[in-house]
Parts: sequence; C-alpha cells; structure tokens
Amino acid sequence: MKKVKKIILVFISLIVLIALALFIYLQTTKSKCEGEENLANISKPTTVYFDEYGVPHIYAATQKDAMTTLGYVHAQDRLWQMELMRRIAPGRLSEIFGNTALKTDKFFAGIGIDENSKQAAANLDKNSQTYILANAYLDGINQYIEQGTTPVEIQLLGLKQEKFTLKDVYNIFGFMSFSFAMAQKTDPLLTDIRDRFGMDYLMDFGINGEFGTKQLKSYKGDYKEYAEIAKSVAGLLETSPVPAFIGSNSWVIGESKTKNGKVILANDPHIMYSQPGTWYEAHIVCPDYEIYGYYIAGTPFPLLGHNHNYAYGLTMFENDDVDFFQEEDNPNDEHQYKTAEGYKNYTYKQKIIKVKDSSDVKLNVKTSQHGPIITGLLDGLKAEKAVAMSWIYTQQKNQILDAVYELSHAKNLESFHKNIELIKAPGLNIMYGDAKGNIAWITSGKLYKVDKSVNTNFILNGANGVDDKKEFLPFSKNPAAINPPWNYVYTSNNQPEAIDGYLYPGYYLPKDRAMRIDGLLSPKNNWTKEDVSKMIVDNTSATAETIVANMTKPLNVAKFSENEKRALAVLKVWKATHNLEDIAPSIYNKWLYFYLKETFEDEFGADNFKLLLNTHIIKQVIENQSKNATSLWWDNINTKDKKETQSEILTQSFKEAIASLEKQLGPDINQWQWEKVHQVEFQHPIGKLKLFSKFFNVGTFGISGTNEVINNQLFIYSDDTQIQVKGGPSTRRIIDFSDIENSWSVLPTGQSGNPMSKHYDDQTDLFVKGKFRKMKLNKKEIEATSTKLTFQPK
Repeated sequence: MKKVKKIILVFISLIVLIALALFIYLQTTKSKCEGEENLANISKPTTVYFDEYGVPHIYAATQKDAMTTLGYVHAQDRLWQMELMRRIAPGRLSEIFGNTALKTDKFFAGIGIDENSKQAAANLDKNSQTYILANAYLDGINQYIEQGTTPVEIQLLGLKQEKFTLKDVYNIFGFMSFSFAMAQKTDPLLTDIRDRFGMDYLMDFGINGEFGTKQLKSYKGDYKEYAEIAKSVAGLLETSPVPAFIGSNSWVIGESKTKNGKVILANDPHIMYSQPGTWYEAHIVCPDYEIYGYYIAGTPFPLLGHNHNYAYGLTMFENDDVDFFQEEDNPNDEHQYKTAEGYKNYTYKQKIIKVKDSSDVKLNVKTSQHGPIITGLLDGLKAEKAVAMSWIYTQQKNQILDAVYELSHAKNLESFHKNIELIKAPGLNIMYGDAKGNIAWITSGKLYKVDKSVNTNFILNGANGVDDKKEFLPFSKNPAAINPPWNYVYTSNNQPEAIDGYLYPGYYLPKDRAMRIDGLLSPKNNWTKEDVSKMIVDNTSATAETIVANMTKPLNVAKFSENEKRALAVLKVWKATHNLEDIAPSIYNKWLYFYLKETFEDEFGADNFKLLLNTHIIKQVIENQSKNATSLWWDNINTKDKKETQSEILTQSFKEAIASLEKQLGPDINQWQWEKVHQVEFQHPIGKLKLFSKFFNVGTFGISGTNEVINNQLFIYSDDTQIQVKGGPSTRRIIDFSDIENSWSVLPTGQSGNPMSKHYDDQTDLFVKGKFRKMKLNKKEIEATSTKLTFQPK
C-alpha cells in the first residue's frame, strides 16, 4: 500500500512539475512592454508607449526608425497570425497542417497570386519610400524572429521560421483581395438554375432579363459540375484559418450636420470572426509624420487610419471583378482550346506543394487566355471540364502597396483621391473626412463594360469571342461623391447609382442597412460622437416589419395551435429590433430558415441549398419573394400531382419553425430570448481542436444584432439550437474632428495574439455590449497611462 501511495505521489508531483514548467514557459512568451531592447538599423533611440489596451504609440526620429520598430512590436504580438497570412496565397498551409490543408493549397497555388506577388515585388521602385519603409518594417519582423520569443502555436507545430519578404506582403494583400470576391460562390449556382429551369426562375433573384430574351432558353450545361465549383471554393473559404472580408458600413457626416461643426467619420468593416482578430492598432509619431493606423498582420501600411488632419476607412464595393469561362477543348487535341481566332495551346506549369509528415504533391496548373483552369484545382471536379477564372487582380499591374502607402501619407483630399486609382482590385468604397470640412466616398477598382448580350452573373462562353471582350473604363467613371450638397456620405455594400446609364454588375448586399443609415442620417443636423456610437450598434431592421407583414398575410391560421397563435401575435407587434431580450427575432429567423428550405431545397438539393444560404443573393431574394404569390419557387417539384402555393409553404414552414423552437427552448415562448439563440465564439485555428479550445478561443457570448442591420452580425440561416455568428464588425471606429485626440474605437477581442497576454481578450466585454475606448493622440495622456519600452540602436 505504501508503495502504491509513493507511486501516486510521484505521479502527482510529475504532473505538478510539468504544469509549473508549462506555466513558467508560457509566461516567458508574453510581449515585452517596458524596459529596454536593442534593435539594429535604427538611427536613434525609439520610444514605444503601450497604453492600457496594449496599443503601441511609437515616437521615432525618422519614419524608417518607426517602421523598423513597428515591425518588431507587431511581430511580438501577432507573429503566428503573420505566419498564417503569408502562407495561404502561395499554397503553403500544408507545411503546417498537413493533408487537411491540401485542398486549400492546391487551389490558391494554382490561381496565380504568388506569381503576381513576385512580379509586383520585382517592379517596385527601389528608391521609393514605399520600398524603403516596407523593407524597414520587414526588417523589424525578422529581427524579432531572430531575438524574440517564439509564439506557442509555432512551438506546438514545430515550425521552422523563415524571414519575411516583400513577396509575403503582396501575397497577404492578394488573399485579402480574393476573399472580397463573391463571383466564385455565386456565378456557378446561378448558371445551374438557368441551365436546369430557365431564366424565369431567376426573376426572384434580381437577375435582369434585358440582356436578351434568347437567354430564356436553357443552355446545355453540366449542373453538377458548376455546382461543385461554387461548393468547393466556398468550402475552402469556410475552413480557411485566415478570415475573409464580407461586408461593412461607413458614413461621414459633414460639418453642417454635426453639433460641434466638425466632420465625424464612422466605420465598421465586416470580416469573418477569428482569434486573434484581423486588425492591429499602432500609433506612429515622427517629426514629419503621424498616423494612428489599423494594420493587417504582415503588412507595413494601414488600411484604416487617422491623424489630426484627416481620417479614412473602407467597405467592400462588391463590384464584379471575377468572371468564369467555359473553354471548349479541341476534340482532336486535348492540349488546345477553341477561340474566335482558332485553336490555341493551353500553357502548363508544375508546382510542388510540401506537406507536413507526407510526400510532396505535384500540382499541374493548366491555363488558357482567360486564366487558370480552376476545375483542375478543385477536388471532386473533372479536370477535363475546363472552366477558367479571369480575375482583374492578377491581370492588371499590381500597385496596391504603393496605393496603401500613399493613402496613409496623403497631404489633402486631392492627393488622397488621385492615389485610389492605383488600386485595380479589390473594389473598395473608400471613405474620407478631414479637419478642413471635406467629406468623400470614392470607389477603387478597374471597372469595365461587356457586350449587352453578356450577363456576367453566369459562366461565360470562352470560345465565341464576344463574352470575353471588355471595355475598360477610366477612373473618372468610378462611382464617387465628394462634398455633396446633402452633407453626408455613406456605404453599406449597396448598389451605387448608374453612371452614364450603366449599373455596374456586382454582388451587392440588400438595401436594408443602406436604408436604415440614410434614414437616420438625413433628418438630423446636430450629430455628436455619442449619437454616432448609438447608431453604429443599431439593431433595427429596415425591412423585417415589411417582410413579416408580407409573410403573415397568406398564412392559414385555422389549424394553428395556441402556441403558434401566440408566436404569430409576437411577430405582428414586433418593431424589428434584435436586442438580447427580444423574443421575436428567434421566431422570425427560424421561420426564415424553414421558409427558404421548403421553397428552394427541392430544386437545389440539400447540399446546394446549404451553399445557397452562404451567398449574398439569398438575402436579396427574401423581401421580393415574400410579396410575390406567383413565384415559381413555391411549387415543390417533388410532388408531381400537386402544385403548392405561397400560403401552403409559408404556413407549413411557420408550423415547423414553432415546433423546432418548442423542442429546442421549451414550450414557453417567453423563454425564447434572442441571447439564447444568437451567440458568438471567437475561434483560434488551433482552438478548433477541442483539446485546445479553452486556452485559445474567446467566448461564447450572447450578442445583439443580426444579418443586415447596422450592427451586422453575420450568420447562416439554420435549424441549429444556437446560431453561430460567423462574422461582423472587425472594429468599430468613430473619428470626431471636434475632439480628434479622444476618438473612439473597439476591437472584438483584443490587441494581442498571445493567449497569455491580458490584451488577448480585454476588449471583448466592451465589444459585445456595444461600448468603446479611446484612440489616444495626446502625448501627455499617453505617457501618463502607458508602460514604456525603449529601443536602443545596436
């Protein structure tokens, strides 16, 4: 017995020692925020003040010194995130995660971002400030890799670190640009609908039939092949460890509409949630320069920023800059494809993908004049069915690094506007306000027109010489509003007005958020920072009341249960708010899911219906279809001897929704609060493994908001007990030029990517509750509330 006790005691002691050693090790991984550190290639000592939320305020003698220091402190907080970000575009995630990432690597390695990045880095002017400062930033990262503490994630995976290069920077921007595009998830689905059922079935989707009545006749398309393209690409983005950009709001209020007579800018870019979050905040001050910026991991210049003189933000334009072409192979030579000028040869390139704990994989990339053949890059698709992807980003000169540098160094509105032209892709709504009273909304992107017979919502004909003809437009034709007489500008991914009678094709979001923003801004002329802080977390839908009225009108309530009647009564008096304590949103969103399921799943099939729910177009459908009793979709094609009506489908789906809620939340409707249903967890890539979830993930929290309200909390309609909020505001910023040194912001979790840091999740409570913290510009206040780290020249 004594021997057993000794063994148990030794075992317990070993566990305690291991736990203690692990704890001590994890403590050593924390970022250094005070004291002194040596740093090569800076001219003079550089001081960094870390404020109470871990934001570095860098005071340097030169911009080069500041950028070297920024690279170092950015790496000590976000090196693991940088490592992920630089690997996805060139197809190098399998080196970390093994075969589980191989599908993602095959696709991204094949679509040409890495080659484009290599060329862009080679073309960058070696004497330019862009080149000099970007390399100083990279030098800071690489010095941290040499002398700093390796992040725990990199230690766990046994990853050998490499130096960061300019190509890495361009690759990060390249993936970000790809994640903006919606064509890859939408065009194949719309093509399948057209080919199987005809154009009449697309009336509810907002597809304009004026491109030609001949399109009413179905093409001979391969339904499964096209659907698999959308499914495969959507799956890659869904499982990616790097979050995709999905939407955004922004508005700028002119001086005449604010109480203090100064411009106010608000911005909340919507990105898929992750941990750590997308943005890293840093404040740089030099004798000739100042910026408080928001940086993507591994990139040297901020995409969002402000100083005492001006502020800028962004949302997604959602214009169409990706087209797909069905190539027609030469029946006598598989290495050739048909063009209007005759047959041409495909080009071929072999790439090697390294896979952790496995053999290298050879990837053969086939390319036509339109772009890479993506059907050979996606699993489950037949490579001989050659669909090419044509993408503006890889086809135009890549000047995105110069553009982001120039926007963060603008002297005035004129120079800011001019340099937006450098961004050929992605399409962005770039918002601007300044201390002189200027306000602006300006779009980026190389826009083009196609022949009137061509509808770019579909997979196009690669052989006819018509579908691929583009008329590129001058930058002056990009939608914009500069100092408009109505004294405010806004954008929420909505369709811009026509330019010269032409509506630019795109994958725009519904009008809901735009209507609400415009409706709140227009009548009020005494806006304050406090007012804007309430507006940016507004939870009221601009269209839900109308949709409820449309959907409840055809209901057959004769056979409703008492609970169904009570639920209907709750909906009828609902004012479309989505607060934590509200009951109606739980009923409404469950009903939307079952209505969509009963309406579309019979045509699409279960898998493709789930894919449809992941697109923007499904959000566009709901309001218009809710009032269209003659929609072809109401009929269930599986019931051959019966034609279902709108009333039958809506009644059936309502009863299914209430039955589901009773099963999941109990029979008492008063217990169906939105906070029990609508929840968010900020997931780390490694935290997706249950063993590590408690250590790396942040949450779960009930959260207010919903799809397509200003407080846009993105989720996919489902029958799950708890709705998983997948994305939303990646930051909320309010820049008030009447009190510029005390503007407000908040991040979803925190500034640091280190799980041991107090700044890993110290903003989560603020974010979930819709509150804010300061973005400090005043040096005396910064010094008084910060720790101090001094970098000495080596």
